[in-house]
Amino acid sequence: MNQTLNPGPIVFVAAFSAFLATFNETFLNVAFSPVMADFQISVSTVQWLAAAYMLGAAVMVPVSAFLYRKIPTRPLYLTTVGLLIAGSVVGALAPSFSVLLTGRIIQALGTGMLIPVGMNITLEVAPKRKLGTYMGIMGAMTTLGPSTSVIAAGVLLSFFPWRTLLWVFAGLSVLCFLCGLVLLKNVAKLTNPKLDLLSPVLIGIALIGILYGISTIFSGNALLAVIAAAIGIIFLILFIRRQKKLAEPLIDLRPLSVKPFAIGVLINMLSLIVIFAMNIVMPLFMQSALGESAFNASLTLFPAILLSCIISPLAGRIYDRRGAKLLLPLGFALICVFTFALGFAHSAGSLLLLSILYIPVICGSALIIGPVQSFALSFLTPELNPHGVTVMSTGFQIAGCIGSSLFSGVYSMNAQASHGFTAASMLAAALALAGLILALKISRMAPAAQKKPAAGKIEASGISAVMKQDVYSVTVHDTLFDALKCMAKNKTSGIPVLADDGHAAEFISDGDIVRFMLDSDAENNAGFASIYPLWHNPKVLDEQMEQLNHYNVMELATQKVITVDVHDDMRTLFKVLSDKKVKKVPVLDGGKIVGTASRSDLLRQMISASTLE
Repeated sequence: MNQTLNPGPIVFVAAFSAFLATFNETFLNVAFSPVMADFQISVSTVQWLAAAYMLGAAVMVPVSAFLYRKIPTRPLYLTTVGLLIAGSVVGALAPSFSVLLTGRIIQALGTGMLIPVGMNITLEVAPKRKLGTYMGIMGAMTTLGPSTSVIAAGVLLSFFPWRTLLWVFAGLSVLCFLCGLVLLKNVAKLTNPKLDLLSPVLIGIALIGILYGISTIFSGNALLAVIAAAIGIIFLILFIRRQKKLAEPLIDLRPLSVKPFAIGVLINMLSLIVIFAMNIVMPLFMQSALGESAFNASLTLFPAILLSCIISPLAGRIYDRRGAKLLLPLGFALICVFTFALGFAHSAGSLLLLSILYIPVICGSALIIGPVQSFALSFLTPELNPHGVTVMSTGFQIAGCIGSSLFSGVYSMNAQASHGFTAASMLAAALALAGLILALKISRMAPAAQKKPAAGKIEASGISAVMKQDVYSVTVHDTLFDALKCMAKNKTSGIPVLADDGHAAEFISDGDIVRFMLDSDAENNAGFASIYPLWHNPKVLDEQMEQLNHYNVMELATQKVITVDVHDDMRTLFKVLSDKKVKKVPVLDGGKIVGTASRSDLLRQMISASTLE
């Protein structure tokens, strides 16, 4: 993180973006009936406003990772929001449905990039030990957006024509544009990657085929939906194979080889599927079965939405201090129990009862979304973070498409609305149960034991002649306390942090930990620097050590890993030890650490090799 930047205003812009993008996911869907009346079109035609939007957004998500590293942050962000403004104006002035659909697709191109760009900005500027808090804010916005859009649209349509929705969204987009213009800085580290033109084509066809098949399996030609999905899967396989052959892939799929990250993506999708689904099924049931107005149905959801906005940042702070061990299982347990209860509460016909039972469902998701994203991304190296965000954001779009289409189909397959609502609620409870099982599995993933890469037999010449094959390190899964113990045990002031493949991801020093303890003391006005001597108060000491045990080492580690290669000449070792003013450096062979070389080892080797007495 650039220490000269104030992360607050920049994260505010990113959070506003997340809210705006998810708000627009369902904002226009409430106006389908008046749109159908104005343009004299059928339900199957008007649904393309939702389907085409989701497909367009999903296709743009993978491209965002390339653009984020190619174009400076500020111009990229402003261009992205500019697409939302342009699409809204085109749609508001549309003389025909085809023009309205064009405007909606233009909006989708911006939305598909806005969420991953916002997440990458947050990861870039957020202090590592407060990442959970900031990601909790982002999670609150992604929950708040689609939920409040239903309420806002219901209120506006009670007094104004449907085109007003697009003008209102255009105004919000202009406000977001101005915030970015004033507050946002160029924070991305540009690497100027080269674009493989075939990759966007392959992933575009893959996502369109798969998502079109999912979205139309219940409402259209089932055979056509299956064929489209099959074609999508084939192109997805082709895309994956091509990425493995490219030196600069459009999406680096290595994040999915990190097991905690892959499970985290799946957990996040399960939570989002339930939320997207219930935000559609709940108002639909209240209007069709209970005879309530769209406005009353929307207001029933408001208490849950309000509380979720409060709980999401709190969940982020809890994650920062305690990790994801409790939050994820608790969140899915709440969703599972109370969606099951909702399935049998319809017979009472009480909006109050439905509102009360819905609160734990939405709040349960608030305990999951921000923390699981922080948890999953914390296992990735900074190099892989943008691609991890791309995978996570693509999952978001897919979850939205599956949730809306699958649950709407389950709901409509039953002749009676009450039976449809029960079936949809039971399906939501089943998915939450699957999420609970995965959450328990991922929560048991204790920090991995300190591992030492197997050192091969290296010919004793050059650097290999002076290095020691004892490797002191921690892994990306270890805690700050593990790092502190390793440094103390081996009497070293800093150690590399190893990724799962054995490569040096980052570096942690005793100075990093000391600064963290001092910062913690300043924030909490408690016990570390102010107590002298510290060892006279064992309780306070134990509390500080316990705090270190709750933070992942990657939250303080830096990218400044100073190394030499085993094949380098001795002059290189002399230069690194001198110029970098370090006492010891890790020695790499093929990117993996195979030993360490120190000043003392070098001096002893010099004396041993000298012929002078």
